[in-house]
Amino acid sequence: MSHGFAAEPQAKIAALNNPALAVFIGLLERFNKVALFFSMAALIVTSVILTYSVVARYFFRIPTDWQDEASVFMLVGVIFSCAAYVQSHRGHIGIEALASILPVGINKIRLFLVDLLSLLFCAFFSWKSWALFHEAWSEGQTTSSTFAPPLWIPYSIMALGMTMLSLQLLAQVLTHINGARQAA
Repeated sequence: MSHGFAAEPQAKIAALNNPALAVFIGLLERFNKVALFFSMAALIVTSVILTYSVVARYFFRIPTDWQDEASVFMLVGVIFSCAAYVQSHRGHIGIEALASILPVGINKIRLFLVDLLSLLFCAFFSWKSWALFHEAWSEGQTTSSTFAPPLWIPYSIMALGMTMLSLQLLAQVLTHINGARQAA
């Protein structure tokens, strides 16, 4: 069983023969590293906020109506911002049972089809996320709490994260196609 994080991203290795694809993958890697840094910082800030909330409510009886939404917004950002990074290392949960019993050629086809179908799904999800963002932005939507932060914030992060995941999957699909051309 492999978990994917031990190996070099597959797209980077296969793209060496295609300069345009190598540049595209390089840009994705840079974005992913920046997103990873900000996500780590957001996790630290979220833990501080939640700790403050517990201490303030328990010891000082101070209400913190804002902490839940702030924490959820940051966790949404972390999850969606890091999805492309995780995909670049094939770190998402996958079924390894098929990979171990299929011949190498069939397994490559399986990976290509999974990447292609994932790309189609994530591109649709990305499009709908941008529509949600636009709707929240143009209508000035906020949450229903007394804190009432604008909803465009989590929707924009979700849309950007899904767009980057779609681009990462596109890079992997193009790498499959490029690898097939190189082998032919």
